[in-house]
Amino acid sequence: MKLNFRVATSDDSLKINELVNSAYRGDSSKMGWTTEADLLGGQRSDLAEIEEIILDKNQAIILCIQEQQIIGTVVVQQKSACAYIGMLTVKPDLQKSGVGKLLLAAAEDHITNVWHQDEIEMTVIKQRTELINWYGRRGYFPSGESRPFPYGDLSFGIPKVNDLEFIVLKKTKSNEAKMLCKP
Repeated sequence: MKLNFRVATSDDSLKINELVNSAYRGDSSKMGWTTEADLLGGQRSDLAEIEEIILDKNQAIILCIQEQQIIGTVVVQQKSACAYIGMLTVKPDLQKSGVGKLLLAAAEDHITNVWHQDEIEMTVIKQRTELINWYGRRGYFPSGESRPFPYGDLSFGIPKVNDLEFIVLKKTKSNEAKMLCKP
């Protein structure tokens, strides 16, 4: 499987938005193992959010491309104390193929080589234990910090359960999750 990685441009916005929503929500997301469809309804992202990320000099969307098709995306954000990774997305029928690992590595390379940061954080819904374990196998560990789920903010989706919360996972270049990263 020949894959290429690059930073997204505005021309990619529509395809990114379609992929992200198909991988996280609705019936199409259930083809993969990373669906949030049982926890959240509605959309995961919208075109305006994708375009805003692409135009922000402190953020980027890294694309994974196979045969000229976008099959994966991940958002990286440069913050003062650390970098942030979010919205890691792989086309549902390609999940479990290793694309996610390669995409995560590409995001980490961007953070290290472009932004020269060696600490990364991310948030994961606490109910997503299989995903938390997957990130743990890649060196991301719970920091002990949690953040509330923004109930009422429909840009995050429509909650189907009442106890949603984000846990913060961290990784440092030295693979230790001890440094504190402030939002």
